[in-house]
Amino acid sequence: MFLDRASITVRAGNGGNGAATFRREAHVPRGGPDGGDGGRGGSVHLRVDPGETMLIDYRFRHHFKAGSGGSGSGSRRHGKAGIDLELAVPPGTGVFDEATGDLIADLVAPGQRVMVARGGRGGLGNTHFATSTHQTPKHAQKGEAGEERRLRLELRLIADIGLVGLPNAGKSTLLAALTAANPRIADYPFTTLEPNLGVLELAAIDPDDPRRPTIADVPGLIEGASSGAGLGHAFLRHVERTRLLLHVVDLAGRDPEADHALIRDELRLHDPLLLEKPLLVVANKLDLPDAIARLATFRRGRAAEGLEVVAVSAADGEGIDELIQALRRTLPSAEEMAEPPEPTGVVVHRFDSAGEGFSVVREDDAFRVRGRRIERVAAQTDFAVDESAERFQRDLVRFGVDRELRRAGVTSGDTVRIGSFELEWDDERWI
Repeated sequence: MFLDRASITVRAGNGGNGAATFRREAHVPRGGPDGGDGGRGGSVHLRVDPGETMLIDYRFRHHFKAGSGGSGSGSRRHGKAGIDLELAVPPGTGVFDEATGDLIADLVAPGQRVMVARGGRGGLGNTHFATSTHQTPKHAQKGEAGEERRLRLELRLIADIGLVGLPNAGKSTLLAALTAANPRIADYPFTTLEPNLGVLELAAIDPDDPRRPTIADVPGLIEGASSGAGLGHAFLRHVERTRLLLHVVDLAGRDPEADHALIRDELRLHDPLLLEKPLLVVANKLDLPDAIARLATFRRGRAAEGLEVVAVSAADGEGIDELIQALRRTLPSAEEMAEPPEPTGVVVHRFDSAGEGFSVVREDDAFRVRGRRIERVAAQTDFAVDESAERFQRDLVRFGVDRELRRAGVTSGDTVRIGSFELEWDDERWI
């Protein structure tokens, strides 16, 4: 089974809690704070492994979690950092945020790496909160929760040559004739239900030609494929990264001219840039009587479009040598083919304009405060410790959240939600 789409949930590790401890030694009657910091949580990364060819590792396993950081302890001992998690994906993997549909990264180059979930920060120990006027703080931060994301992975094969055409045009037979691939072949449409890959060894024809182009046989397309009909979107994306398209036409079929036009239209509707790629038209099935009679007319029609036609019989090998020579002329040099078929993939960095800001909105019978900074502070506050709760109250004033809540109409007894916390507002004590 060729798996080229998968949905996974990744969760980074939580940061460890900071410690609120005090130095306790003989002859040191008033030892100060010595709580260590919590370790950071492990992050989740995706990395391109050229040895991977599909997303089969994610067929049955969909949840992945990095290690959490260790808690700090006395004597200023810091917690251990959580272990990062690295997941291997094949070259050509697009990574999308399942919730928003936004592209996170397009991973093409071997070794390319992207962080998809950031580990939580470790909480600070109480040593960080000692001042000249408050020398024994009991306040220490809790560790920050790690990010959790639902991702959609989509593989677009990185092949040098893509075979396209209608079902039963002979693409799989042609792939077998050009390479050592052994695809399933039968005399009926839709024999190929998943892409097949083969390698054309040009050195076998010319020992001085080191190029080894990969060829992808894409399942047959039908009218409406660009809109998802048949196997449609599932496989059209696999020809997007190719350097060269081989359009295979059954010259003995019902109407080769119409068949040729249909595939061209579907490629254009899916992505007009596909028609700007180098393209060879392969007129197949010369071993059948109707094909010979139609060849001259078909050649004239393609010449008017500026397209080269190579006539072959993939079944008995006729014309295969001529096709290989045409491919040698059309393919890029060995130096160019050493690079990915398209520029190195990208990692999309988005600026979070609300990172330091916040907003206050009504949510049912409560007030919701949204903002990365204030939510992080709430998550790292241990409300069971009075000193920590009081410090959070001061943070509400310092950030301006207190003022905005009052402006929004909050009164004593109202519920205020910040992140996963629900707090009861008290005009006298602020919360």
